[in-house]
Amino acid sequence: MIVARGLTKRYGRTLAVDNLSFEVTPGVVTGFLGPNGSGKSTTMRMIMALDNPTSGTTLVNGKPYAELAWPLREVGALLDAKAYHPARSAYDHLLFLARSNDIARSRIDEVLDIVGLTEVAHQRAGKYSLGMGQRLGIATALLGDPGVLLFDEPINGLDPEGIRWARFLLRDLAAEGRTVFVSSHLINEMSLTADRLVVIGRGTLIAETSVSEFTSQSVLDAVRVVTPMTDIFMAALCDAGAAATVETDGSIVATGLSTAQIGELAADRILTLHELSPLRGSLEDAFMELTHDAVEFRAGGASGSRTGAGSNTLTRPSTGHHDAHSRTRTNPKERR
Repeated sequence: MIVARGLTKRYGRTLAVDNLSFEVTPGVVTGFLGPNGSGKSTTMRMIMALDNPTSGTTLVNGKPYAELAWPLREVGALLDAKAYHPARSAYDHLLFLARSNDIARSRIDEVLDIVGLTEVAHQRAGKYSLGMGQRLGIATALLGDPGVLLFDEPINGLDPEGIRWARFLLRDLAAEGRTVFVSSHLINEMSLTADRLVVIGRGTLIAETSVSEFTSQSVLDAVRVVTPMTDIFMAALCDAGAAATVETDGSIVATGLSTAQIGELAADRILTLHELSPLRGSLEDAFMELTHDAVEFRAGGASGSRTGAGSNTLTRPSTGHHDAHSRTRTNPKERR
């Protein structure tokens, strides 16, 4: 388990993390989300005692990281995919770490097999692609078979198959009862991987909740209708007080009425339906809405999901803060 209480970090006049408190519990994958510059990496570094907080505390299994007798056996972390000597092989890199924490040599072969690097284990790691470097970083985190795992952008450089492998690996690790804390900029991937979320912006907590609860905060709440009677159905929806638009694929997206109400409307008017399904806001929608004021830099003219053509101006938005909280195995290798 990971606990942060009142965590604050200043670099001179810059407030990187501001009175941040949260918990990461075992048995689930907890996603760590926030815009660039929100303090995610700084927070993870403080958990791992690589940066000292200005104030506040972080505990891993009830102790500060620096007080753990055998750190690699209790906490594994991937914070920097290039945190290895480029002249060493993957095997020698792991052997050095295993010896420093009294980890059995046989464990090296196990983790190399888990991440799919067995065939290239004795090649110089400096020759690895970014994806292979990520796999070595994951192997390093798993080396001590720890109960707590932290991953900062673990799928950077992985190909689609590798991303899918990493997703199942993280979920399998959590299912074994481990604490799994993962940051990522790929919001939609987090929706497939994480069970819970810690969301921050400008160093402060925005939300600490489940993925489903966080997603439900999106304002999008519409119904998709597919019918061969588009014009008649549009008129019926308007008569019933709904707002409706026809999409490029011919489907209707309606708001103001529930799925059940539209179904009853179709039955009353004897209108043919091929599809009637609710549209909910995605994790990305909710994230963009709730972190809008916490983005440090935004491309000029970007007001939603689309940006103006040719726009390359960076603008700094208002500094308002949110204060509403809710408390395997694989064998592919990325090519260079």
